[in-house]
Amino acid sequence: MDAPESITQLLVEWGNGDEAALNRLMPVVQDELRRLARMYLRRERINHTLQPTALINEAYLKLVDQHGMHWQNRAQFFGISAQLMRRILVDYARQARADKRGGGAIAVSLTQANSFTKQPEVDLLEIHEALERLAAFDPQQSRVVELRFFAGLTNEESAEVIGISRATVAREWTMAKAWLHRELSLSGLED
Repeated sequence: MDAPESITQLLVEWGNGDEAALNRLMPVVQDELRRLARMYLRRERINHTLQPTALINEAYLKLVDQHGMHWQNRAQFFGISAQLMRRILVDYARQARADKRGGGAIAVSLTQANSFTKQPEVDLLEIHEALERLAAFDPQQSRVVELRFFAGLTNEESAEVIGISRATVAREWTMAKAWLHRELSLSGLED
């Protein structure tokens, strides 16, 4: 991947209305977006219909619609990209449940990323709903979870995106994991 500065520069140019910058940006960030998509899909049920390329393409279409976005840096871009991918997968999970096409739980392995529960697989919709409840009373903690767990960003990158200190991110991450562990346990997702 190119240096973060070149990604940041392309993002700034794109944010300033240079459509050609977007065309130059996508090949540069494609490998990292593919890594994010694979990470998400590894946590999904085995017979999921989306492939990494399709997930990237859907996220790309949503990113292109981000008119007037003032991009700050690569970490923000990948954080938003990961958030879009999560929302796409949540929408697919909701549709699967609504259509009753094997619409039971969508398995998400949390053991790979500091699991919130002792159970290795939980329902993506349950996690999403728990994050929505967390965001209702602590939006910052919810954002930290999105960036750390779903986007795979480090404490430092998350701090840069949110605009807080690395120590605050670490503290919020610890508190959010404990809260989510309790919430998911109460939902009957743990032994």
